[in-house]
Amino acid sequence: MKNMWSDTDARDMVEHYAEQGVDEELALRVYTTRLLGRNPELVLHGGGNTSVKVQMQDLLGNQVNVLCVKGSGWDMADIEPPGLPAVRLDPLLELRNVERLTDDEMVNFQRTNLLDANSPNPSVETLLHAFLPHKFVDHTHAVSVLSLTNQPNGEELCKEVLGDRVGIVPYVMPGFPLSKIAEKVFNENSDVEGLILIKHGIFTFGDTAIEAYDKMIDFVTLVEKRLNQGRKQVFSGADLPASILPAAAVGPILRGVCKIRGSIGDNRLKPFVLDFRTSDEILSYVNGVGLYRYSQSGVATPDHTIRTKNWPLIVPAPDAENIDSFKSAVENADALFVERYKDYFCRHSARYSNSLVALDPVPRVALVPGLGLYGLGRNAKAARIAADIAESAVRTITDAEAIGIFESVSEEEMFDVEYWSLEQAKLGKAAEKLLAGHVVVVTGGGGTIGSAIALAFSQEGAEVAVLDIDADAAQRAAAATSSTALGIECNVTDGASVRAAFDQVCETFGGVDIVVSNAGAAWQGRIGEVKESTLRESFELNFFAHQRVAQNAVRVMIAQGMGGTLLFNVSKQAVNPGVDFGPYGLPKAATLFLARQYALDHGRDGIRSNAVNADHVQSGMLTTKLISARAKARGVSEAEYMAGNLLGVEVTAADVAKAFVHQALQTKSTANVTTVDGGNIAAALR
Repeated sequence: MKNMWSDTDARDMVEHYAEQGVDEELALRVYTTRLLGRNPELVLHGGGNTSVKVQMQDLLGNQVNVLCVKGSGWDMADIEPPGLPAVRLDPLLELRNVERLTDDEMVNFQRTNLLDANSPNPSVETLLHAFLPHKFVDHTHAVSVLSLTNQPNGEELCKEVLGDRVGIVPYVMPGFPLSKIAEKVFNENSDVEGLILIKHGIFTFGDTAIEAYDKMIDFVTLVEKRLNQGRKQVFSGADLPASILPAAAVGPILRGVCKIRGSIGDNRLKPFVLDFRTSDEILSYVNGVGLYRYSQSGVATPDHTIRTKNWPLIVPAPDAENIDSFKSAVENADALFVERYKDYFCRHSARYSNSLVALDPVPRVALVPGLGLYGLGRNAKAARIAADIAESAVRTITDAEAIGIFESVSEEEMFDVEYWSLEQAKLGKAAEKLLAGHVVVVTGGGGTIGSAIALAFSQEGAEVAVLDIDADAAQRAAAATSSTALGIECNVTDGASVRAAFDQVCETFGGVDIVVSNAGAAWQGRIGEVKESTLRESFELNFFAHQRVAQNAVRVMIAQGMGGTLLFNVSKQAVNPGVDFGPYGLPKAATLFLARQYALDHGRDGIRSNAVNADHVQSGMLTTKLISARAKARGVSEAEYMAGNLLGVEVTAADVAKAFVHQALQTKSTANVTTVDGGNIAAALR
């Protein structure tokens, strides 16, 4: 493993934080924490923690010994000094003499000894950091170390590789008991330079930040070298179909099956977002004949269970020649997974005196032979985390099997961590937004109205794909929407481009739930004189493009089997044609009837189809130049023209976006049109 320490970077970090009043040791603690956190072979999504023991001044001006330890909710990769809350060290050390301490008592004691009451909760392993005497302490869940320790003879292997340089701590659930046992192991040989926690991770320590960091890299490197010795061939390939269904087709099937079922009287759709991964290493793993053994053995380290559950869903290889059979097999596999999880909960929850509430039984990782793996989550970030951990587990188990047999903690121990309140607290308790888990596609998303629509759906919790013929505009709109939004170049007048765009959305998020067919442009011309080519060009974008987009959406929605929503931007021209706007209004009128035809023909599939009729909205279709011309023709100012409606108000792109969101949320409404124009009787619908 490469050592990433840089004297120059370390000095720059110290100088940077000195300007903020942060002392050198804490600045270096931040620096090496980031070095560890940015290496996925060491730390993934909340795993691991670091600390430094320093002196700080309290409110009364007294110098007190404190432990600055990673706080809950902070990512080691980009941690800042506030992410290492200071806890009074001396009271923590007095807990060495306590025999028993509940989790609630431990958390409360740590919080009451924070120097700043507004700080985040200190790590659940704070006491372990405190009980070790060293100034700097580092803890990671190194993939290679887990491959070594997750063996029937894991302790023996660790001694072979690292000898007396480390102490070996048997598996114990994190918290007070682990702190006590780790301290005992250390005291038996206080010359050790680190601790190996069986099936959990590794601690290193030192008097300086670089010393603790260097030891981490050195020990992990030694373990990596051992894993490359005497390797046996792993994962003999199983027989696969001649033709494998692509990820763009598999994702919607998985999404449609693996979802949260609403309780009685609750018909809300609660789908999951998917994150697809594949590589030679992943394919070797999922194609192995022993997949049902090694992949079901448990997690690489127990804290992963809150992100991935204790085992992945396995589905058969997707035969491109028999899609119906594959879908049926996925349904059966999911049903068995759910029953297994429910049985697991019933067996182990009985050990608890308090009544635990079962978590949802939906898998968070799916393994697909011949294709790869999927992470599942209620949003793109959660799906990415699940996929990251699953990919890391592939590496861990592959290396473990290459030198022996992968062995996780017991099912009972996994349950204790999965339902541990301190572990669940890492996931947060924020209420989900109304469109969490939904995937929205917006065409013409690079324009004023399209980008407003994309942002409005994102603010309701949806994952958004922005499609536009201008690739840069699509990317800009996506970046302005959210960190997970997808920007795709797409020419909606080209069938292959539309198909490719929807496939990309399905590969990225797993499927599609809502489509806002918004792309369009306003052609003008006196209808008795306009060129046929102009009319055909307008129909191509303002009608046929909507049909192409809708057909692709329906294709995906039917594969998912969860229904869906089609939303069309039809404009007031569809019902109230304007002078010299026939080339624009005629295809828009056809698109209005297209929306209703979809409602009629695909209501049986649970697909709703609605439209928004907007007017006087400055956008790519209603340019500043055109507004000026219209206002001049009417003898009014541009502002008066834009507010020329019954309410006397200007209609904005955000107003139109809200109408589309409203349509999406009205789950029992279809074949209707929402008017957003401030009031125009001539364009009003019943």
